[in-house]
Amino acid sequence: MAALISTYAVADRPLKARPGTGETIAQTLTMARRAFIKMMRNPEQFFDVTIQPLLFTAMFAYIFGGAISGDVKSYLPTIITGILAQTALTASMARGTQLREDMDKGVFDRFKALPIARIAPLAGPAVADLLRYGIAATLTIVVGLLMGYRPGGGVGGVVAGWALTIFAGWSLSWIFTWLGTVLKTAGGVQGLGMMIMFPLTFLSPAFVPKETMPTWLQHFVDVNPVTLVINATRDLMNAGDLTLSVVWALVGCAAVVAVFAPISVWSYSKKL
Repeated sequence: MAALISTYAVADRPLKARPGTGETIAQTLTMARRAFIKMMRNPEQFFDVTIQPLLFTAMFAYIFGGAISGDVKSYLPTIITGILAQTALTASMARGTQLREDMDKGVFDRFKALPIARIAPLAGPAVADLLRYGIAATLTIVVGLLMGYRPGGGVGGVVAGWALTIFAGWSLSWIFTWLGTVLKTAGGVQGLGMMIMFPLTFLSPAFVPKETMPTWLQHFVDVNPVTLVINATRDLMNAGDLTLSVVWALVGCAAVVAVFAPISVWSYSKKL
């Protein structure tokens, strides 16, 4: 906090009204450091990105593997990439809940007196959450390898799919950041977040081929942003191909940030 104040307040020097780009980045990193320290002091914030990948990967593989692909090993190329997308979405949902809790506790009231960039208190925790997405993606891949998953894309494809998953989680977190600024309670953010997460996850090719779904439902699957991430991750990890699906996934994630980051800052600023 002192670092933020010192950026602007020097003896006998007026405070700046609008931070420059460099100052905004510095403030965002300061907020990211604050969020990181908070994570380290509250290990329960890592439960969803450590336990869930282990549990869901093994559970869905052994439940659906034989029915869908004939055996578990043949199902792993499908389920591992599906779980990667699911864990990214689930982990990003926590951003909105934690933001709303901080706002309810009055933490953000302390930022009102500081002439800092409005995006810094929102972007900083989002940057810190990259650690959570990385843990979730890494554990999912490791569990898959232990279960017999052998990605055809090799190390390069796996690393690319891992990076894409983290970027997808970070971009989707802006949707839940916006919800955290407009809804009144953390419980409301979590409840609405679950209503968003489940359709996006299960109405996708994460667990079953879309061809097994009704025709009318396949149309939603095709436009589902999670589908874009899943298809791109499979092309990278299972085949090592840089396909059009990868391009569309990156464009889709960037579009989410371009839409929801500004309106998150706008709705947050209105409350100040």
